[in-house]
Amino acid sequence: MKKLSSSLINMVLVLTLIAVIAGGILAYVNDVTAQQIKNIEEKKLKVGIKEVLNVPVTDSLDYQADTIYKEGKKPAQGEKVKEDDIQFIIYKTTVGTAISSKENGFGGALNVLTGFDSEGTILGYKVLKHAETPGLGAKAGLWFQKDGKGNIIGMNPGKNNFTVSKDGGEVDAIT
Repeated sequence: MKKLSSSLINMVLVLTLIAVIAGGILAYVNDVTAQQIKNIEEKKLKVGIKEVLNVPVTDSLDYQADTIYKEGKKPAQGEKVKEDDIQFIIYKTTVGTAISSKENGFGGALNVLTGFDSEGTILGYKVLKHAETPGLGAKAGLWFQKDGKGNIIGMNPGKNNFTVSKDGGEVDAIT
C-alpha cells in the first residue's frame, strides 16, 4: 500500500475521518449509557429525599413532585422542558417537603436538596451534584450540616436571619 503524500487536502481528510469516527463512537456510548445514568440519578434523588427528611433509607416513601419555573419560562403544552428554566422542584411527602434547587457555583451547576418539616424548619441538606473545587467549594455538602461550621439544620428561613454572619446574619458562608 502506497503512503499518502503529506498534502493539505490529505491531512484535512484524515483528520476529518478521525473526528467523524471518534464523534460516532462518543455518540454511541452516550446513547447506550443515557438510560442507566438517568436511573442512577433518579435513585440518588430518592435516597436523597429520604436522607434530608430523616427517613430510614430502607423505608418506602411516596412523594408528589411539583416544578416551579423561573418567571416567564414555563414551557407551552407539549414543549420540551429546559433544565435552565426550572427554579425549584418540590417533593411533597407525608413526612415533610424536600426542595431541589440548582444554581451556578464557581465550577458549574450546584444541585442542592433541602428537607423541611411542616413548620418550615430545615431537617436536612444534601448536595446532589456539583463541579466545585475539591477541598474548597466541594465542602458545601458538609459545611451546612449539623456538625459543620455553617450549620443550618434546625433553622427556619421564616424565623432565622439567613444572611451571612459578616452581614449580621446567622449563617457562616463557605466562600
